[in-house]
Amino acid sequence: MKVLRVRDTNRCIGCYSCMLACARLVFKCHSIIKSAILVRTRGGLQSKWGVDICRGCLDAPCAEACPTGALTQRPGGGVIFKKGKCSLCGECIEACIVRVIHPDDEGFPVICTQCGHCTRICPQEVLAMEEQKGV
Repeated sequence: MKVLRVRDTNRCIGCYSCMLACARLVFKCHSIIKSAILVRTRGGLQSKWGVDICRGCLDAPCAEACPTGALTQRPGGGVIFKKGKCSLCGECIEACIVRVIHPDDEGFPVICTQCGHCTRICPQEVLAMEEQKGV
C-alpha cells in the first residue's frame, strides 16, 4: 500500500488546495480547519512553506495509544479511524510523533486516511503517494 509523502516543499506556493481537498473530499467540510494536512509559512524573508502530514507510520503510536480501538493499524502504514468507537480522550493526539493529529470542533481527531485526494489537487505536485519503505 502507498502512503502520503512530501515530494518537494520548495515547490509549495501556499495555495492550500491540498488542505481544501482533504477537508472537502474526506471530511465533508468547507474549512481548512478540518484538514489532516497543515500548510504553513516557515517565516523569514524567504517566506518558504512547510507541509506537515501524517507519515503513515508502520507501527503507529497513535493506534497503540488508543484505548478503545477507534484507531487500528493500516496495512502498509498509517491508521484506520472508526469514529463510532472514539471516546474523545485525545490519547492519539498526544501520541502522534509528528504532531499532525488535532481535534475537530466536536473533539474527534482529524487523522489522515492516506487516500491521496490531496495529491491529485496540488498544482505543484508537492505531495505524492509512494510505497512505504521498510515494508
